[in-house]
Amino acid sequence: MNQPNDQPNQQTWYGSDDQLTKKQFARLASFIHDYSGIKMPPSKLTMVEGRLRRRVRALGMASLSEYYDYLFEQGGLASEEVNLIDVITTNKTEFFREPEHFKFLSEKLLPSIVASRQVSTRNPIKIWSAAASTGVEAYTIAIVLAEFERVRLGSAGIVFATDISTEVLQVAQAGIYPADVLSPISADLRARYLMRAKDRASGLSRIVPELRARVTFSRLNLMDSAYSLDRDMDVIFCRNILIYFERHTQHDVLSKLCAHLRPGGYLILGHSESLNGFDLPVRPVGTTVFCRT
Repeated sequence: MNQPNDQPNQQTWYGSDDQLTKKQFARLASFIHDYSGIKMPPSKLTMVEGRLRRRVRALGMASLSEYYDYLFEQGGLASEEVNLIDVITTNKTEFFREPEHFKFLSEKLLPSIVASRQVSTRNPIKIWSAAASTGVEAYTIAIVLAEFERVRLGSAGIVFATDISTEVLQVAQAGIYPADVLSPISADLRARYLMRAKDRASGLSRIVPELRARVTFSRLNLMDSAYSLDRDMDVIFCRNILIYFERHTQHDVLSKLCAHLRPGGYLILGHSESLNGFDLPVRPVGTTVFCRT
């Protein structure tokens, strides 16, 4: 999941009842923060209004004011909260984003894991993409695993992928992507792991079934008090989401992630993220790559 970053359309005008008051926005922002950990400063007001109009239209309502009243005055929030979070969060990414991490995974981490224990289908390498968005990070990891196994002849690895947004998880499970998202994938990898659409003009391709079967997608909110995943992960990717959390939330999330790493397992953050000042059971081993002690 990535921070919303839509730019307002300066040429669109709406009636006053189709805009949020400062008080309404503050209440919405507070809920979004408490639910997802994402900060929504006043500068995001126009973006939030634009996103929420999607739900206004979907529900057949007349205005943002009606939607707001439905959420907070009529008890609609209980059934609407997942949809609300879905439209607020965006998930723009691409394959092999921050490629140094995947090179490090292939050349350093996977050989180290295989050398440290007997890896098999009953005792596989476990990798978790903790803010999986539309699935491209998880499938990139799966490609790296498959390539490692193809050369090493025999290792086994599986990928767990979670996100707070149900919408993007549906995209991820389908595994169908446009050309611009797929552009970082080399020609030989495309030949092995992608199937082009029959309508070549669409530019769409789908992840091959064998690779899709390697990845398990599920919904998970990093703000939850506990995570219902295995606690013996070999590698956890949690990139480019912590920067949108307040510092105490960052520490809480990181502590829980570390608890799901096996001793000697690896935590990978985004290049703009840091563990400076946090007391966590990890040590740095690469660029925003940390090993659990």
